[in-house]
Amino acid sequence: MPGGRLTQQERQQIAAGLADGLAYAEIARRLDRPTSTVTREVMRNGGPTGYRADLAHRATQQRTHRRGPATPQGSQVLRQPYGRDAEAVRDYQETLTTVLMTSGLPKMMARVLGCLYTTDAGSLTASELAQRLQVSPASISKAITYLENLDLVRRERDERRRERYVVDDDLWYQSMIRSARANDQFIETARQGVGILGRGTPAATRLENAARFLDFVSEGLIRAAEQGREVLYTRTETT
Repeated sequence: MPGGRLTQQERQQIAAGLADGLAYAEIARRLDRPTSTVTREVMRNGGPTGYRADLAHRATQQRTHRRGPATPQGSQVLRQPYGRDAEAVRDYQETLTTVLMTSGLPKMMARVLGCLYTTDAGSLTASELAQRLQVSPASISKAITYLENLDLVRRERDERRRERYVVDDDLWYQSMIRSARANDQFIETARQGVGILGRGTPAATRLENAARFLDFVSEGLIRAAEQGREVLYTRTETT
């Protein structure tokens, strides 16, 4: 049943696979499921070290029950533009959130970023985010601060002087540059260690190699980010 909901037996197989140290892709292959299904299932139910099949199955039943007779709240009642399927959009947003979590973002930060990226405007206020995600304004504020520090979100004021949180094409460029520059301090410190430990010694050689590698990769990343920004943005404006 590749398109249906996970069964309790499948969840037990996922738990067994995690206990055996199998990768998500291998577990998915054995279940004949997409890897994203297994990844999302694990990440939303405790992660690879905290996943429990019985608890995951019970939590899913409870979520399904809440979506049934009651009128759903938040993002599930919003009208979708362009004739989009609201259920499909919600499922995709969960998938995107899972991918962002596997890349290292905490769950709430991933949910906020996923919500912003799936809006056509690319911007929402704190109250709009809180309504869509059904969380407190304090949770939104904490998530935005975290994402701002990574240059993944920026703030701006609209015509009504409301603060809006924005994602756009340039933010990935800024984030890439920040990531590359984050290596500079280690590179400098490693090179200082070469002089202290004695050039040519095993420890100094190890530090020198690390500094050279990170320096080379950082320069290549910055160059690629600048070239990509120039080519893609120019192409977009021309189109």
